[in-house]
Amino acid sequence: MNQNNTYLIKALDNYPYNLEETVESLNFALSYDPKNTHALCLQGRIEVDVYQNYELAIEFYQEALGENMRATFVYPHFVLALILNEDYEKAHKLIDFALTIKASDKGLIYTRQVYLLECQREYEKALEVIKIAKKHCYDDSLMDDLNDFKKRIKSKMPKKEKNEMKNSKPDKKESEPEKRKWFWSRKK
Repeated sequence: MNQNNTYLIKALDNYPYNLEETVESLNFALSYDPKNTHALCLQGRIEVDVYQNYELAIEFYQEALGENMRATFVYPHFVLALILNEDYEKAHKLIDFALTIKASDKGLIYTRQVYLLECQREYEKALEVIKIAKKHCYDDSLMDDLNDFKKRIKSKMPKKEKNEMKNSKPDKKESEPEKRKWFWSRKK
């Protein structure tokens, strides 16, 4: 194992719990190999999660994929950075491409697509993608996330128009003051 791998493993092991050690080890790893795909991806994750510097994170992800287009671990993070930066069209294109790559985590990519559609307020489409994502999901925590997405999206959907029979509720509202009439007519 070379020195670069040692520092990269330390950085990955410390992230996100010990940021000081992560950044120090990551800087050493990048100084040994500035084009290391894993190191560039981790640098992008730090930019997103810690600094909320989405544009710089996108640059790191692009550089990582420029080194290795088949680095399937980069795509979910890259898509998330695009969504948070509100680059929705680019996120859609990247999702479509990532789903064509062999051995990519399709369940996670579809989950990112659900989040993207939710951000765009396309709730019906998001619910359809949740069904697809569940078919590609082999992880209990991801399945729980999908169920949480479904519940949250359904709560955001506009309520359907009530039919005419339910519009007869104003009659009940008129009778409610009748029920409370005793309160106003009581003796003081």
